[in-house]
This record gives sequence, C-alpha cells and structure tokens, in this order.
Amino acid sequence: MSELEQSGRQWRETAEREDLVLLDGFHALKHALRFGADVRMVVADDPEAVRALAAELAPDVEGEVARLVRGGRLRELVARVHPTGVAALAVRPDRTEGRARLDRQPRTAPVVLLDNPRNLGNVGAVVRLAAGFGATGVVTRGDLDPWHPNVVRAGAGLHYATTVDRVDIDTLPAGPVYALDPDGEDIRALTLPDDAVLAFGSERHGISPELRERADHLVALPMRPQVSSYNLATSVAMTLFHWGGPKLP
Repeated sequence: MSELEQSGRQWRETAEREDLVLLDGFHALKHALRFGADVRMVVADDPEAVRALAAELAPDVEGEVARLVRGGRLRELVARVHPTGVAALAVRPDRTEGRARLDRQPRTAPVVLLDNPRNLGNVGAVVRLAAGFGATGVVTRGDLDPWHPNVVRAGAGLHYATTVDRVDIDTLPAGPVYALDPDGEDIRALTLPDDAVLAFGSERHGISPELRERADHLVALPMRPQVSSYNLATSVAMTLFHWGGPKLP
C-alpha cells in the first residue's frame, strides 16, 4: 500500500470519531495549534508547500506543522478542498471544562450569546471576533451546531482560542443578560460589565420572546433610519468594541 493510500485509510478511520473536528485550511490549522488543540492528523496535497507556508506565515508553529503533515489526496477525503490544500483533524475541547469557564465568577470578559442563528458563516465570523477581543466564549441557542465544519472554517480555527458551545434558555452562562434590541437603551450611554452575557438575535427576527423576557437589559446600536439591520457579525463587533476597545493593546 502506498503512502497516499495509507494516509487516506488512516484519515477515514480517524474521521469516524465523534470527538474530532475538521480543520479546513492552513489558517484553521495554524490557529488551532497556537491555542493548544490536540491535532491528530494533517493531510496535504503538497506537504512541502504547507511546510513552506508555515515557515512564512506561522514560524511559531512551523515545527509542529512539519512534524504532522503528510501527503494525501484531499479531494477523496473532504467535501471541498481549501485553497491552501491542507486539512486536519483535531480533538474537540472538553465540554465540561468549557462550561466551567463560561460560569466562572468573577469573569473578566463577556460571553456572546447567539439566539437561534441561521447562517454558519456568520457564526464562524462571530467566533473569530470573540477570539480577537478575548471574550470568554460564544454560545448558541437553537439547532445550529456551532462546531459544524463550515463554522470552524469561517472562524479560521479560532474555536480553540475561546469557548464555543450550545445552550438552552435554562442553561445560560452566569451573568446579567444584555440583549440587543431596537427598543433598547442606546449602547453609547452604557458601560457593559465584564461578566455580561451579550445576546444577539437573527437579522430577520431579532431576539426571541423568551430571551427578551429573560434579559436584564435591552441595548440598541445606533443606526440610520430606514436601514433594516446590521449583519450579525457587525453587530457583535460593534458591541465588543464598545465593551473592550479601550482595553485592547
């Protein structure tokens, strides 16, 4: 059996594990390694090209990439090959430990709550924002899986830089809930506490009635009249910047 065939067989056997996450592309792999992911397998169409990419863009994880990457026929292993020609499988973080981080008090950064989000790419963009701002985590309500491969792809592997999970209305993380709503108080007049749960609804429907009832505060972003809404990730970015902009280096 050739090396390519061995890689393909091992990938298929490994991918059957329910606790593994697909890291699609070099940037997802890079970020996952930087933030301590347990990466079990890396396959690339051209391993040497991936090693060169690591040397150029991520010398801090170059050695790990060089050690892990092996040749493989990606088109036979993944539904869509990333332009960087590499994919990896990593262990999903322990949910019990993640939940403990979400509930820990006092908390030094908010949790972002997405109420029934529909767009996988938007959720990934929010994870990327949360990681950049140092938010404690991103949690979702509803049937969307925040660890779906398309979410991880859009989040560039930064799920490993924060806590990402799904919750119910009765299991929200600890802390006062600040829900974004057009009828709320102008965010510019507020100071958002570090232990806040910042809740965002969908662009079309806004926050759900049950979450609105659960909220401690309703908060509105400034917006020009006759503009229907902001993109979800844009709303999260504005809110996190209002909370943490002065604290960022």
